[in-house]
Amino acid sequence: MCGIAGEFDVRGQRPVDESVLARMSATIIHRGPDESGTHVEAGLGLAHRRLSIIDLARGQQPLFNEDRSVAVVYNGEIFNFPALMKELAGAGHEFRTRCDTEVIVHAWEEWGEDCVHRFRGQFAFALWDRNKQTLFLARDRWGIKPLYYSYLPDGRLLFGSELKALLAHPGLRRELEPRAVEDYFTYGYIPEPKTILQDAYKLSPGHTLTQIRNHDPAKQREYWDVPFRPVSVGSEEDVGDELMSRLREAVEVRLISEVPLGAFLSGGVDSSAVVATMAGLSAEPVNTCSISFGD
Repeated sequence: MCGIAGEFDVRGQRPVDESVLARMSATIIHRGPDESGTHVEAGLGLAHRRLSIIDLARGQQPLFNEDRSVAVVYNGEIFNFPALMKELAGAGHEFRTRCDTEVIVHAWEEWGEDCVHRFRGQFAFALWDRNKQTLFLARDRWGIKPLYYSYLPDGRLLFGSELKALLAHPGLRRELEPRAVEDYFTYGYIPEPKTILQDAYKLSPGHTLTQIRNHDPAKQREYWDVPFRPVSVGSEEDVGDELMSRLREAVEVRLISEVPLGAFLSGGVDSSAVVATMAGLSAEPVNTCSISFGD
């Protein structure tokens, strides 16, 4: 888990208050206690809090492309980054790290907004392209990683991994959204894109937001949804074999790490299946954690 936050001037290049950006970053230090980084230029501020998992020495963020015209702050993991890195290197892109973060900036250069179709993983990121004067926000298909945003009355766009990062900015109004309060008491949570505040929103799962400077409005796009349509199935044995094959592959791509791996083991079917699969793929015993209550 990492954390991101930032500010973008949609209407021009007004300076970013670096002390405010620092406060936004400080509110999410619990998401990334290992390192922090910021980047500030005319009308733009990016902040990142890092929990180091892959390429511990060189994976600092914000991370840039070769000429520093594209920058990204990112929370998550792109599981298929080795294959994407090989494909992008073959297309002429130069990599300075072994980190999945760098795949994002080069994928943007190669495929633009369609880069999200290539990513397999859990992610929320903000990417700045200076040449195109474009801020691009994206969230993974299932919304595993959170991403909040708000347009201030003066034309600034705020974003962050948690609502509290936006609340650290003095320009955000604190008025409650009455319908969100109703949602909370009805469902036990507030469905996207609403939040508890009138002027703040959650980017929905499987969505991107593209904001070009001096262009209104922003373009928000759904790039993926669950396909509810009939599929042909084979025998029960064939379906069982496919399930096990997909489970093994899904677990295996999540075992890439330069720090110790573990699993939360509740004793239910789901966690037991994941841990059993991990054990079959690992030469070492799997480290598991369980929580119990006295009653």
